[in-house]
Amino acid sequence: MALFSKLFGGGKTPEAAPSETYNDFSITPVPQKESGGWRLAARIEKDGKEHMLIRSDVLQSKEQADDASVAKAKQVINEQGDRLFN
Repeated sequence: MALFSKLFGGGKTPEAAPSETYNDFSITPVPQKESGGWRLAARIEKDGKEHMLIRSDVLQSKEQADDASVAKAKQVINEQGDRLFN
């Protein structure tokens, strides 16, 4: 049965990356599994408000996608600040 779970998407679930605080915003990388790798995505939160950042970039490993997601979230925070939630 283990063979079937590996063939049809079963097996280990990737471990979630920890959240990071940046300029009073909480950033949680949540890359999305794609056929070619991992799509860059992050949840940005502040004061009970939430914004989902999803980009078209697809990276080979989850670790790369985690790092890139946090970096892109920081860039968006620097550019938009609290306007991100409007």
